[in-house]
Amino acid sequence: MNPYQERRPQTPWARWIECSWSVVTTEPVCGYPVRPDGCLDIVFDRESGLRAIGAMTREQRYHLAAGSLLMGIRFRAGLARSFLRIAPAALTDTAVALEDLWGRAGRELRNRISEAGSVDEGVAELLAALAPPREPLTPIERAIEAMAASRGMADLDEIATQANLSIRQFRRRCLEESGLTPKHLCRVLRFRHACELASASRLGWTAIAAEAGYFDQAHLIRDFREFTGATPMSVFSSTARLDRASMAS
Repeated sequence: MNPYQERRPQTPWARWIECSWSVVTTEPVCGYPVRPDGCLDIVFDRESGLRAIGAMTREQRYHLAAGSLLMGIRFRAGLARSFLRIAPAALTDTAVALEDLWGRAGRELRNRISEAGSVDEGVAELLAALAPPREPLTPIERAIEAMAASRGMADLDEIATQANLSIRQFRRRCLEESGLTPKHLCRVLRFRHACELASASRLGWTAIAAEAGYFDQAHLIRDFREFTGATPMSVFSSTARLDRASMAS
């Protein structure tokens, strides 16, 4: 059984929150992978408490003991700032205790989640502490939302123009709000889409590269090596691929 489970949020959180999730292990898990996805999370585990996790630029692997329990909220790309009360650029590739950001409110939330009787109860406590903003999305938030909707295949010049920003301003504001520059975020979003296709379909790697917006297989391989340190077929070694032989050449 997959220890990872996702749940889609209900209104009014769906605009800002991609999902709640949990990892529950019944036996030890060695090297559990967490790959870059362009998002920021709030994560709870019994040892570390509540943490804000920034956008990642490289896969991380974790060793989980039997009986481990983690749960969290994943914000949509570029939409975490108003909840976390810190610029996402300050969190890239790092984690900060939520208590350091929220003070007493973060400490009390950690205690309530620790006392929850189930994952669902813990997630409900976390969601209850995240009041959706009443203000409409800002131009840069809408721009990043459009980038995410395109799975990284957006025309960045056009999106910057629609946000009434110069390319330089767009780069700076995207970095501030998502933790990644526009080009870097698009690369992560394409990579994420490729991983989703590899996990959920029987497409060969040539088709996956094309569907995810890569120029060719070599382009796909370069991003996989940068984000995971391995080739796509190594990352998905348990999954048969129609053109695995050509991919290795």
